[in-house]
Amino acid sequence: MVRTLVLLASGLAAVPQVAASQEQSDERVIAEAVSALPEPMRDGAAVMAYRGGELVKIREGSNGMICLGDDPGQDGWHVACYQQGLAPFMARGRELRAQGVTERPEIDEVRQAEIESGALAFPKGPAALYSLFADEGAFNASTGEAEGAQGLYVIYVPYATEESLGISTVPSRQRPWLMSPGMPWAHIMIAR
Repeated sequence: MVRTLVLLASGLAAVPQVAASQEQSDERVIAEAVSALPEPMRDGAAVMAYRGGELVKIREGSNGMICLGDDPGQDGWHVACYQQGLAPFMARGRELRAQGVTERPEIDEVRQAEIESGALAFPKGPAALYSLFADEGAFNASTGEAEGAQGLYVIYVPYATEESLGISTVPSRQRPWLMSPGMPWAHIMIAR
């Protein structure tokens, strides 16, 4: 299960598929997208939606968080919100995939070189990402929650290592763990 969550989180920068007719209204996309955030942060988040296979902003934000609605061209249901400082990193991953760079090591190599050269902006300090994964149809519009959703919460801590944080690099669903130690995008994974 941890491996599945890691792979799904890696797909946050996936290439948008051509959207089918199941695109939701802006109001529905906003409700779904912000459900990944803690309640007090939802109203201030910017929201992006997949429209015609393109990712477009449908709501401006005021609290530094950007939420992505579910991609109707992908299987399952997935929404994610991240601190705005991560936006260039996430967008670059989507751009590379659109250009045909699909292997994770190649994407990581390009982004690392660009971060280290200063060509790609990346936060200097901690930044959070919240995401939810569920089966299609799991979102309950009347409650504003995805029933049975699995959460994956990430705190990016650039260049952190097991030694610098005292957090194990061994994947676990029972405790936080550090993924990509020593990399610009080193991050603490917290699954629920």
